[in-house]
Amino acid sequence: MPDYQNILNTIYKELLAREDKGEVADYIPELAKVDKTKFGVYLNNIHGENYCVGDAKTKFSIQSISKVFTLAMAFANQGNKLWKRVDVEPSGNPFNYLALLEQEEGIPRNPLINSGAIVVADCLLSSYDDPKAELLKFVRQLANDDDIHYNDTVATSEIETGFRNFAIANLLKSFGNLENPVEDVLDFYFHQCSLEMTCEQLSNAFFPFANKGVCMQENECLTATQAKRINAIMLTCGFYDEAGEFAFEVGLPGKSGVGGGIVALLPDNFIITTWSPGLNEKGNSYLGMLALEKFTTATKASIF
Repeated sequence: MPDYQNILNTIYKELLAREDKGEVADYIPELAKVDKTKFGVYLNNIHGENYCVGDAKTKFSIQSISKVFTLAMAFANQGNKLWKRVDVEPSGNPFNYLALLEQEEGIPRNPLINSGAIVVADCLLSSYDDPKAELLKFVRQLANDDDIHYNDTVATSEIETGFRNFAIANLLKSFGNLENPVEDVLDFYFHQCSLEMTCEQLSNAFFPFANKGVCMQENECLTATQAKRINAIMLTCGFYDEAGEFAFEVGLPGKSGVGGGIVALLPDNFIITTWSPGLNEKGNSYLGMLALEKFTTATKASIF
């Protein structure tokens, strides 16, 4: 087995010394306040000890990483009916792109771009009386940790500045692909993105995706087939128009968020989460992308 702690320590020391750490997502005012020198990594080794380095136990806004959790809930609830409303193809475009949605008559390319996640949010609004409470309960159960909360200040910041998401939701509504009022769907969507978690909590919460749908408490949260399908979507769609680059350089299913987090996993082996708030030009964590490439190179860990 690789010396995981030594590998993480080496990567951390090398990358923390870099002068260029990317730029924080300043289009969301609350995220613009985050210290971009923060950097942490947590590895949940599903068959052994866990390892961490740096700010791995500091909470941050998980943003689009939350789309994996809502997708899991909707897929478990609706099964394959979900794919009538959202496709599973890579978009090859930025996460908030509108033109493709117009061209494809209101069917989002996949559930991990904003339009697809907004449709998934609508599904959950139709399925639960209090979807915000149900999502929080679900994520806490996955992570086996009740200290996970929404950040209402972040959610409000996104509501006040999320004009493009309002445009996306109204376009979806015009094509008949939202059942609920736009304002209600987006209130839930912005709250899911405001979830605050640590690298440790995220690695633990992603355990079932690396363990055939079974969480750390040995409960089946998803079927093995559903976990496999979600991993496939993460591999091809988890990094927007940088998904191919991530598969090429890192070789693992994963999901990023503009809060600077990235979660990646090797089925039956481990889940690794990085957090560094500075982003590259594609909206993915600059140091996080480098760290995961260095990690899979050092450990020779890949699905390929």
